[in-house]
Amino acid sequence: MTGEVDFATGQLLGTVLAVQANFYQVQLDVGDKETRAIGDKEKKSDENFTDSSYPSMLLCTRRTRLKKIGQQVMVGDRVVIEEPDWAGGRGAIADVLPRQTELDRPPIANANQILLVFAVADPPLEPYQLSRFLVKGESTNLDVLLCLNKSDLVSPQMQQEISDRLIAWGYEPIFISVRNGINIDHLSEYLNNKITVIAGPSGVGKSSLINSLVPNVNLRVGEVSGKLARGRHTTRHVELFELPTKGLLADTPGFNQPDLDCTPEELVYYFPEARARLATGSCRFSDCLHREEPDCVVRGDWERYQHYLEFLSDAIAYQTQRQQQADPESTLKLKTKGKGQAQYEPKLESKKYRRVARKTQLQALQDLYQDSEE
Repeated sequence: MTGEVDFATGQLLGTVLAVQANFYQVQLDVGDKETRAIGDKEKKSDENFTDSSYPSMLLCTRRTRLKKIGQQVMVGDRVVIEEPDWAGGRGAIADVLPRQTELDRPPIANANQILLVFAVADPPLEPYQLSRFLVKGESTNLDVLLCLNKSDLVSPQMQQEISDRLIAWGYEPIFISVRNGINIDHLSEYLNNKITVIAGPSGVGKSSLINSLVPNVNLRVGEVSGKLARGRHTTRHVELFELPTKGLLADTPGFNQPDLDCTPEELVYYFPEARARLATGSCRFSDCLHREEPDCVVRGDWERYQHYLEFLSDAIAYQTQRQQQADPESTLKLKTKGKGQAQYEPKLESKKYRRVARKTQLQALQDLYQDSEE
């Protein structure tokens, strides 16, 4: 992804594509030969060298100063490189430029949008799971782009029914088929010059989609297991891949149910249907949670309202857990039961009397014996 070079200071800039242990793979910006030759007197004096004389990637470490001040380096960060070793393909990250956006899970900086990938069949499309992913995507404050793979496995009539349903949710899906190459070029137009985070449950074809969008990437692809109709996890770490359209695509580890770590008051704004209702009206109470409160403009006949109520229970449980953790004198603790259900139970009192270790007893006897001799 081409960026800018600070010609006034001669700073060498780049984007972090991958992080592993204490090493960072940095893609350098396209700069002029004078900027890249700073500190390299031999090449700077050579009139025959060009940009191709330098590698486009450097394997970098982080300056100790950044570590001391607690400055983390994330995938997607714009960084300043010092002391490049062109022959060895190495360098050192001296500074991290201010981030435009920041995600914690997955840890990615400066992302512009989320590409949410689901399949219309094999595994079948589950509205509740899709709704949960959409809410999690909305909570990042990034644009959400919904893509439905394996469209060749359903009829055009079924596609239209799915499309009408999701448009009512507030999303216009893009139907693709990686296997048959349907609408891949159309999808790539939305990725131009942007950092896109691709997400979705395992087994829907995310790795296959990346293989078709990024030449020569060759990600490992897993099959869908038969018993649960779920895909096997094939992605292990976060990494940015350069697209032919000058964008970057962030692959993220597959997961089946994203966590909802928002507050109960925030949740309603992650549903486009609810936002539309709140834009044209207001509830009687400013702290309305849109359940049984009178004169609520959100509560009503819209398909995902039941999803909202279930997610609201999760959000309330999450908030209660955070409050209990913040209060060390709390007498309650959160305990997970079967089927993922959670409830609060009283904490057991800590032991007031503990058995003295034998080593401590022997040491005490030796001290007593020495004192008696003196």
